[in-house]
Order: sequence, then structure tokens, then C-alpha cells
Amino acid sequence: MKPFDGKRLLVTGGTGSLGQVLVRRLLTGEMGNPAKIIVFSRDEAKQHFMRTEFQHKAAATDEIIYRNFNQKLEFWIGDVRDFHSVAAVLREADFVFNAAALKQVPNCEYFPYEAVLTNVSGAENIARAIQEHQLPVQAVVGISTDKACKPVNVMGMTKAIQERVFIQANMRCPQTRFVCVRYGNVLASRGSVIPLFHEQIHSGGPVTITTPEMTRFLLPLDVAVDTVFTAIREARPGETYVPRAPSSLVKHIAEVLIGDREIPMKEIGIRPGEKVHEIMISDEEASRSEARGRWYAILPMLPEVNEDRTAKVALTKEYSSSDEVMSLEETRRLLIEQRLMLEDVAERRETLR
Repeated sequence: MKPFDGKRLLVTGGTGSLGQVLVRRLLTGEMGNPAKIIVFSRDEAKQHFMRTEFQHKAAATDEIIYRNFNQKLEFWIGDVRDFHSVAAVLREADFVFNAAALKQVPNCEYFPYEAVLTNVSGAENIARAIQEHQLPVQAVVGISTDKACKPVNVMGMTKAIQERVFIQANMRCPQTRFVCVRYGNVLASRGSVIPLFHEQIHSGGPVTITTPEMTRFLLPLDVAVDTVFTAIREARPGETYVPRAPSSLVKHIAEVLIGDREIPMKEIGIRPGEKVHEIMISDEEASRSEARGRWYAILPMLPEVNEDRTAKVALTKEYSSSDEVMSLEETRRLLIEQRLMLEDVAERRETLR
């Protein structure tokens, strides 16, 4: 029996880039055939487009997904900021994937408390609802980011606190397993650098880069979902799973996307709250991180959650995007492998305009 057979799955922020790919993967049945998948978000327009897209593309997908479409996939208007909204939808859930977030760095810098409300209070509302109503939720996966590691911006700071809220929730809700996943720049996700570069190229340029030395981890959306599924299968309470991902110079990403077009690049300097290199695991976390296949697992800091487990330490220093940077050609190959996905994303963005 697979983990999600007959289960009710809740995806907060399910209309986002990761949320949509996660829902598609959940519908394939690779982790089991769920009884219900609930897409929970506050944007009715995105829910409408997502519902329409999934219905119209039924023929291209495993037909078992859509034979009972109305019963299996449900869209629920609500906001993780609102406790009562969260408590209501959690009554329908066995597994929760918290992908709801304010994630664009500049927006969080200019509206920091808005980031707190979504990224921190949203996580607390999930834990509080499970605790106060004694809800039989089996597991919660908090979707985090490399920016939560040694954070220098509001987005990272709020995501770091979200991780701690979920890790500590294992003490408050011992019947529920709370785990986290943390990863870097997801290829073609909304608000990320690749869609921005596509738009700048489409407009004739210039393509703007912050600094030639800047590096970023590059993670296909499906690998991000693989990380979530692996955490569901393997992670113990309070652990954070981190993929062992490739990294690239942002300048090389721009060069690959520009190709042979005569479009200039322009250096604009680092934006408020940005790092030159991203870090997925800090020096402090390295001493309690161990290798598990294609992932690192960070053991929880709290001894009550850790239960005196000792990590088989796999790192001697922080895990940074500057460690093993791909060459221009390696970056080109990676992006070519993902080209169909990137083109599909670009086409869908044009359709929704």
C-alpha cells in the first residue's frame, strides 16, 4: 500500500508554480491513489485558471485522474493567515503540504509584516489548529527555501521561523509528524530569474544581472516535488530535507537563454536583501546533517524532538551554491534538458495575460 492511498491531501498555496506541479504529481498516483486533493488558496482567479487548465488537458494525462475529477480535486478559497479558515480546511486533511508563501525578496523587504503574516503566522495557524482541535493529521510538510539559511532578507528570516515553528510543533502535536524541505531557485517558478529573463529577451533586452559572481542553485520543479515525496516517505519528526542540487552563475543562465540573439546584458547591482551565493546548510547545521541518497537530512536542534539521535555527519562546512559551480556548457545542458518545461511555462504565462 502506498502512503496516499485513500488519503485526503491538502496543498496550501496550491495555485503557485510548485503547488501546481505537486498537484499534478499527486494525481498520477505514484504515491498512491488519494481520496481527495484540496487546493487551498486565496486567489480565485488563479484557482479558476488552474481548474480550467486541468480539465482541458485531461486527454494528455492518465485518465484515472479525471474520471472522477469533481470528486478527487477540490478548490477551496481560504487564507493561511486566517486561523478559522485554516482550522476548517484541516478537518478534511490527512496530509498537509504548506506551499503558501510570500516569496519574492523585494516585496518582503518593502512589506515585511505581510511576509510575517503569511510565512510565520500561516505555519502557526496550521500547528495551532491541529493542536487545539486534536485533528488526526498524519504529517505536515513545510516548504522552505535556501534563503532561510543564515538569512539576510525578510523572506529568508520569516521562512527560517516557519521551519522552527514546524519543528517545535512535533512537541505540541505528537500524533502528527512535522518535517520541512528546503531548496534553492526552482527553475521557471513564478517570480524567479528565468521567467524574468524570458520577458526581458522577449522585449528586446537588456537582460539584467546583479553581479557576474552571483551563483544560484538550480532545481527543476519535479526534483522539488521529489524532495517533498522523499521527506514524506523517509523524514523523521523535525528533520529538514535538502536536495543535493547543481548550481550555476546567474550570468551563465542569462547567456544560455539569450543564445545567438543580439541582446545586451546589463549589470545593475545586488538588490536589497540578496546574497551573492546562496547557502542550503549552514556551518552550525553541517554538524547535524547526514547524507541520504540524493538528499541531506538536517536533524532537529531541539533535544526533545531529536530524541538523542546522532547524525552520521556528511559535511565539514556549509553547503553553498559557490561550492561546485557548473560550467557554461553544463548550465546549457541542464537548461536544454528542461527546455520543454520552460517553454510550456512561458506559453502558459502568455495565455494568462
